[in-house]
Amino acid sequence: MTNLAERMAQFSCSLTYDDIPADVVHLAKRMMIDTIGCALGGYSSEPSKIARDVASTVISLNPCTIIGSGLESSPDLATYANGVMIRYLDYNDGYTAKQSGHPSDSISAVLAATELAGKGGKTAIVSTIVAYEIFCRLGDAANLDYLGFDHVTNGCVASVLGAAKGMGLSEEHTAQAINLAIAPNIALHQTRVEVLSHWKGCAYANASRNAVFAALLAERGLTGPAPIFEGVNGFFKVVTRDSYELDKFGGKGEPFKISECTIKRFPLGLYSQTVVQAALEARDKVPNFNVDEVSEVNIETLTRAINIMADDEEKWNPKTRETADHSMPYTTAVALTYGFVNQSHFDDEYIRNEKLLSLTSKVKIKESEEANRRVPEAMLCYMDVVMKSGEKYSAEVPYHKGHYKNPMTDEEVEFKFRSLVKDLLTQDQIDKLLDSLWNLENIDDIGDVIRLTRI
Repeated sequence: MTNLAERMAQFSCSLTYDDIPADVVHLAKRMMIDTIGCALGGYSSEPSKIARDVASTVISLNPCTIIGSGLESSPDLATYANGVMIRYLDYNDGYTAKQSGHPSDSISAVLAATELAGKGGKTAIVSTIVAYEIFCRLGDAANLDYLGFDHVTNGCVASVLGAAKGMGLSEEHTAQAINLAIAPNIALHQTRVEVLSHWKGCAYANASRNAVFAALLAERGLTGPAPIFEGVNGFFKVVTRDSYELDKFGGKGEPFKISECTIKRFPLGLYSQTVVQAALEARDKVPNFNVDEVSEVNIETLTRAINIMADDEEKWNPKTRETADHSMPYTTAVALTYGFVNQSHFDDEYIRNEKLLSLTSKVKIKESEEANRRVPEAMLCYMDVVMKSGEKYSAEVPYHKGHYKNPMTDEEVEFKFRSLVKDLLTQDQIDKLLDSLWNLENIDDIGDVIRLTRI
C-alpha cells in the first residue's frame, strides 16, 4: 500500500508543465513576482544582513545566487538568505485553512534547486505549484498551532517537494527526501507567541534550507526513516496525533490550491488584512476625520484571527517589529491615524509613539460567530469606529483586496512590486526583471532571472 510520502512523490514527479492550465501558470508567475518583490523589500533588514553574512562565508562547487547581492553560496545557505528576505516584511502571500501560512516562502527552495539543476522558468513554475499544493493540502488536513508546532513544519515538507522537483529527483529519491526533511525538522509554535523575535521571519527560511539539504542528501542515495507519516513514532503519532488522508492533488481535472492563495495588500499579518481594510473604510466615512476625536474602536472577527493577532497584552503594547506587524489593535491604530499602513510603521519611532499606543488601547476585540462560520472561505471583520461625539461609523470586510475572491489585478501586483524595489533598482532593471518574470516560461536558466535582482 502506498504511504503518504510515496503518494506525494508520485504526484510531484508525474506533474509536467503541459499538465498545468494557462491560468494556473499565470497565477504562479504572479506569486513569484510578488515574492521576489517582497524579498527585495526585505533586503536591508538586520536578519537579512545576518543571513547574507553567514552565506558569504561559504564557497561552493555548486553555487546558487542570493537575491539582491548577487553573491553566491551553497544551495542551502542561498535558500536561507533568500527565504529570510522573502519573509521579513510579512508582506508575502497567504493561505487560510485549519493550518494557515505563507506557501510562497517555499519559493526560496525552488529557486535554489532550479538554479542548481541548470533549469529554467518552466521548471521553476511547476516546482512552485508543487510546493503550494503540498503546503495547502497539509494545511487543510490538520492544525499544528494548537498542538504546539509551527506551520513551518508543513513548510519544510512543501519546500522539499519543490526542491526535489526543481532538481529533477526520481520518485524514489523524492520520497527519501521527504523522509529526511520531516524527521529532524519539527518546529515549535513558540516562534509566534508572546514576545516575537527575528526568528518569526526566519523560521520558514530555515525549514527551506533544511529541505534543500535533505534533497541534496537523497539525490546522492541517503535514505531516511520510513514510513515517516504512518510509523509507530511518525508524524501522525507525534505531531498531529491523528492520521489523515489528503484530498486529491491538483491536475487531471482537479483544481490546484495555488488558486486559493492570496496576495497581501498590507505588510502585516494575514489575519489583520481585512481588519486594516475595514479601518480604512470606516475612517473614510467620517467627515473631516480627526484621530484625536476617536473614543473607541470595536472589532468583531474570527476566533483564529484573535488567537494570532490579539492573543495577549503584548499585542496592545508591542516592543518589537515582529510583534507590531502581528498586532490587530496596533495595525488598526496605524490605519486610523495615518490613513495607510506601510513597512515603516513598524519601526521604533512608531511602536514607541505614545499617541499611537493610546489609540491602540482604545481598540476592543471580540469573537464573531458569523465570522467563525465563514472560515476559511472568508476572513470577515466588522468594525465600529466610535467618535467622542457619540457618532458611530462602521465597515464590514469579508475579503480584503488581494484575497482570491477579491484579487489584485496584474497592474496592482506590478505596482506593489515596483513600490518595493524602486529605491533599490534602476527603472531599466525593474522593467527587465518584470519582463523576465511575466515571461518566465521562456527563460532557459532561472539563475539569469535571480541575477537581474542585483542591487
